[in-house]
Amino acid sequence: MTLSPDISAAEALAAAVEAGRDEAVALLAELVALQKQGEAAVLDRVADALAALGGLIESISYEPADVPLIDEFATGPAMDAGKRRAVVARFAGDGTGRSLLVFAHPDSERFTDATNWQHDPFAASVAEGRMHGWGIADDLAGVAAVVAALAALRKAGLSLAGALAVAITPSKRHARGIAAVLERGPSAEGALYLHPAESGAGLAEIKAFASGVLEFEIEVAGVPPATQEPSHTAFAHQAVHPLDKAMLLIDALRRLDARRGARIHHPRLEAAVGRSTNILIASISAGDDGMRQRVPAGLRLSGSISFPPTESMKAVQAEVEVALAAAAADDAFLSQHPPTLRWLSGVSGSDVADDHPLYEIAARAIADITGIAARVNPMHTSSDIRNPLVQKGIPAIGLGPLCGNLTHAGGHDEWVDIEDHLRTVTVAATIMTRWCGTASQGEAPENAA
Repeated sequence: MTLSPDISAAEALAAAVEAGRDEAVALLAELVALQKQGEAAVLDRVADALAALGGLIESISYEPADVPLIDEFATGPAMDAGKRRAVVARFAGDGTGRSLLVFAHPDSERFTDATNWQHDPFAASVAEGRMHGWGIADDLAGVAAVVAALAALRKAGLSLAGALAVAITPSKRHARGIAAVLERGPSAEGALYLHPAESGAGLAEIKAFASGVLEFEIEVAGVPPATQEPSHTAFAHQAVHPLDKAMLLIDALRRLDARRGARIHHPRLEAAVGRSTNILIASISAGDDGMRQRVPAGLRLSGSISFPPTESMKAVQAEVEVALAAAAADDAFLSQHPPTLRWLSGVSGSDVADDHPLYEIAARAIADITGIAARVNPMHTSSDIRNPLVQKGIPAIGLGPLCGNLTHAGGHDEWVDIEDHLRTVTVAATIMTRWCGTASQGEAPENAA
C-alpha cells in the first residue's frame, strides 16, 4: 500500500472528527453527568450509541470472583462483591483485514465528596480548554473516544475490512471486566486500550509495557509479659515484642530485594528508573494508640513487590516464601511461631516491542496527526493493557489524551484537555483503519504479510 492513500484517509478522518467535534465533546460531557446516576446509566448510553453506529450489541453479566484468570488473582477484601456488567459491540468487517479489540472502562473511583473541587464534579465544566469531571480521565474520556472514533469513520465514508470489537468493561478493584469479555470472545489479532496517561504525557506516550505486581500481608506473633498488671512497661524485657520479630522478616525481605535488584534486569525499566524490581513495605500496624503501656500480642505488615513481564508470578512468590521461611527458621521464637504470609492480589505484566506492527502503526498515527514522536513509559504497573496479552495472547497497547489531577491519585478537579481528546479520537480511528484495513477503498492493512 502506498503512503498517499493512507495519508488521505487520515486527512479524511481528521476532517470528520472536526466536523463532529461538537457531538464528541457533548458525549464526553454527558458521560460525566450520567455518573451521578451510576455506572449502569453510562453503560446504557454507550450501548445505545454503539448500536446506532451499527454495532451488534451484547451485554455480559458476570461475577468478578468467578472469572477464570491466568497468572492473576485477588482475595475477597481486594475486590468488590456482586455482579457487574460489560457491553460489547461487534462490527464484522468484510473479513479481509486484521481484527482489533478496542476497550475502555466506564467505572471510576467511588464518589466520596468534592470538598476541594472548584468545579461541580458532574457538571463537565470547561475552563482554559479543559473539561473537568469525576472520572473523566479514568476512564470516561477513553469510553467517549471509542464512540467518537467510530462516528468519524462513518462520517468519512470508511468501513473496516477487519472485524472490530468494542468492549466497555468495568476495571476498578479487580472488576475483571475485560477478562470476562475475553473469556467469552471475541478473539482478535491486536488490542487498543483507550485511557489517558496518568503520567500527564498525553499522546506523547504509548502504553506498551506493564510490570506485574503482588500485594501481601504478614502476621507476626508476639508474647506479652506474664503479668496481670495493666501496665507492661516494667515487665517489657520479659515479653517477646512482635516488632522485634517483624524486623527480622523485613531485613530478610530487604536482602532478597537487593539480590533481586542485582539479578533481574529489563532494559525499559532500567532506562526509566534504573531498577527492574522492588519490594516495598508499605504499612506496619500493632497494638492500640490508646494503650501505650501494653505489649501487643501481634503485628501485621503489608507491602508489594513489582516484577517485569519476563518473570513468572509463581516464581516470585516462591522466592518471597523461601526468604521468609529461612528467616523464621533462624530464630528460636519464629521457628516455633512461624509468621503467616497472605497473598492478597497479583497481576502479571505485559510487553509489546517497539517493532511490533501494532506499536508501529500507533506511533506513526500519532506522529502524522500531532507531529509528536511518542515514547513508551514503562512505569504503568498493573495497567489493563496486560489483560489481552496475558489472558489470550493478544498484543495490546494503550494511549489517551492529556489529563491531570486524577481522583484516584488524590487529585481534585480531574480534567482532560479537549483538543487532545479530539486528537485522540482521530488517532484511534486512524489506528483502526491502518490495522484493520478499509473495505471501501480496498486497502490492505499496514505491515500485512
